[in-house]
Amino acid sequence: MTSRSLTVALRNAPRLLQHSQRTAAHFTYMPSGVKPEIASAGGPAEKMNLCQAVNSALHIALAADDSALVFGEDVAFGGVFRCSVGLKDKFGEERVFNTPLCEQGIVGFAIGAAVGGSTAIAEVQFSDYIFPAYDQLVNEAAKYRYRSGDMFNCGALTVRATYGAVGHGGLYHSQSPEANFTHTPGLKVSFLPSVSQVF
Repeated sequence: MTSRSLTVALRNAPRLLQHSQRTAAHFTYMPSGVKPEIASAGGPAEKMNLCQAVNSALHIALAADDSALVFGEDVAFGGVFRCSVGLKDKFGEERVFNTPLCEQGIVGFAIGAAVGGSTAIAEVQFSDYIFPAYDQLVNEAAKYRYRSGDMFNCGALTVRATYGAVGHGGLYHSQSPEANFTHTPGLKVSFLPSVSQVF
């Protein structure tokens, strides 16, 4: 490389670097800040456990968004950990409903609902069972926007899965497999170790 071409390359480097950062940012995790209007909308703080906080968050989501759907195994019955108690009674069985025991089907339906314009909140009872849905999450949900040139997306999709809920559950009720998804462009993984982070 001649000294002249090196000079030109160095002169163009900041512009190229800026462009590559802009492109890379599209695929890089960035923490989402809490919007002030959401942070102040809840009113006075109320003491609650994690399941009560999840129930409250689902209640707020369903009340605020008529297109929101909450579904999964036993969700309409209140859920295995009772996190969805009372939601079907308040919002109806068309918005809060049970699904068959098929995690791949639950997530596949959630993707379709989100692409169709709904806010899909799918529950996988135990995160240990999320692996049958791995293909749906990693190859479909995460890449939907990229494959369609941003014509379609499933950005209104949330998959909620419980981790470590049973301390003696072995490989089917105690795993914490979220790290398997953290390096997938197009997915955001939230790991909530405390009640205060549910909102």
